[in-house]
Amino acid sequence: MSWVQLINPLGNIWFSATVAFVPIAFIFWALIVKKMKGYQASLSSMFIAMLTAVVFYRMPVKLAILSSLHGALYGLFPICWIVITALFLFNITVRSGQLEIIKHFMASITSDRRLQVLLIAFSFGSFLEGMAGFGAPVAITAAMLVGLGFNPLYAAGLCLIANTAPVAFGSIGIPISVASQVSGIPEMAISKMVGRTLPFLSLMLPLYLTTILCGFRRSIQVWPAILVSGFSFALLQWFSSNYISPMLPDVLAGVGSIVSLIIFLKFWKPKNVWRFKEESEPSMFNETYTGGQILKAWSPFIILTIMVIAWGMQPIKDTLNAAGLVQFKVPGLHNEIKLQDGSLLPQVFKFNYLTAAGTAILISCLISLPLIGISFRAGLKIFADTVRQLRFPIVTVMSILGFAYVLNNSGISNTMASVLANTGVLFPFFAPVLGWLGVFITGSDTSSNALFGKLQFTTASSIGVDPVVTVASNVSGGVVGKMISPQSIAVAAAAGNLIGHESSLFRFTIKHSFFLLIIICFITIVQAYVLKWMTPVYQIQNSQNAPPRPDLTNGYFYLLFLAVILMLLVFVVFKITKKEIKKASLIEIG
Repeated sequence: MSWVQLINPLGNIWFSATVAFVPIAFIFWALIVKKMKGYQASLSSMFIAMLTAVVFYRMPVKLAILSSLHGALYGLFPICWIVITALFLFNITVRSGQLEIIKHFMASITSDRRLQVLLIAFSFGSFLEGMAGFGAPVAITAAMLVGLGFNPLYAAGLCLIANTAPVAFGSIGIPISVASQVSGIPEMAISKMVGRTLPFLSLMLPLYLTTILCGFRRSIQVWPAILVSGFSFALLQWFSSNYISPMLPDVLAGVGSIVSLIIFLKFWKPKNVWRFKEESEPSMFNETYTGGQILKAWSPFIILTIMVIAWGMQPIKDTLNAAGLVQFKVPGLHNEIKLQDGSLLPQVFKFNYLTAAGTAILISCLISLPLIGISFRAGLKIFADTVRQLRFPIVTVMSILGFAYVLNNSGISNTMASVLANTGVLFPFFAPVLGWLGVFITGSDTSSNALFGKLQFTTASSIGVDPVVTVASNVSGGVVGKMISPQSIAVAAAAGNLIGHESSLFRFTIKHSFFLLIIICFITIVQAYVLKWMTPVYQIQNSQNAPPRPDLTNGYFYLLFLAVILMLLVFVVFKITKKEIKKASLIEIG
């Protein structure tokens, strides 16, 4: 017999909410006050959540344990798989010496640390979020900044904060798609509404990031570059989300802002180049590298870009899933929990080992190894070292996902959501808080939308507010919760070589998360009651008018085309490298 999930176990919603908040409060206390290491805080939080679910929500012990194990399994795959492969990619560039050339290239554009943050953390991170998501952008960009000489805490913290604006459209627009499926509002309507909220955040984020890095006065010294970066990003994000598709805003905005800033820096330079106080003149200027060497150094990231673009295409996903997808119903948990509406909660684990973003990154690594001069045997050792390096973050991610699954399956998350839904006409102000809370708990804007999207729709309709405003606010509010999600903190700490110092990183980002959340809350309530003209016109979807799933049968052609592009790239890199080696030999002989 199925166990019925409880929303108000104590008979008073405020008492129930107080109890429900205990596991959340414990994480804040453990990381901010107690300053526990990440894996200790997350393991403790998972057990506190299980205890709360069993004692107060009367959840059977077996279901609580299985929920935590299901979450831990999801944390291992695909989340940890992405983190491991992303850091592996970075580590092979370090071991091969190619990172030194990348440093030189970045310095040739600008050696100013403020502008490097805009190019890598903000713009390149957005591009990666649009392609892969699920932790890969922060893992790669934080590792790159550390490699360029940034303080690890600032590198990881800045990349977490920079990763707010693009999260809503991450992984080829999956958060928007899930919000649409749950609420019944068309994807483009939600995309338009989010695209009329987040550009305000995107416009201010470059200045915000540089102010955190060096203070407001020094940030103003590069205000033209900040304006170019923020305005180009915000404009492309708004245009693509409103007139193209929710799949492309991050990609177009990321690439567009990189290109715009690089072109602008050809004609404008800051009067004073800002570096860290303890930093001497960069030695990277003492070396001169050829175009072929620069191409070779960047080849792992070029291959990564091509791979994540390809892996985001539906025909390739369908083809690879047909060949490599294992899914199973979690024994003892699937359909064992009955929701308040009488439906049973499915618990299915999908092991999509071919289409996972981590697999795309691993393939990029394997192709890159011979290109950058590392044998496969040496690469295997580097991979083993990477896994060893990440042993504690893996425990952290697995336990925090176990924590999230217990909260969701027991009804604890829905208790807190119900309290916010009872705020009446003020609900649009608190609607982004639901998205923020969902991402904090699950580590994913996609999961947060699946969790609270329908509640946002129903509550807004009951108070006479257009539901697209609150559903979109769940997406927008979630993006600023990403930077403090324990899962994201663990990923950033691993990439920034801050393992064991997760509490410092959490304290670094928490105030910024609250500040940006309040901004989105005010924007949402103004859109709901004052600027109603910003709300797009749309028609609610149902089974009759929902667009049919396209029949995509071109996967093998796409994969063949991808293989040809990669072979051409490898050929060009080898050819140029061989030519330059031959030229250098002739000069030496002469």
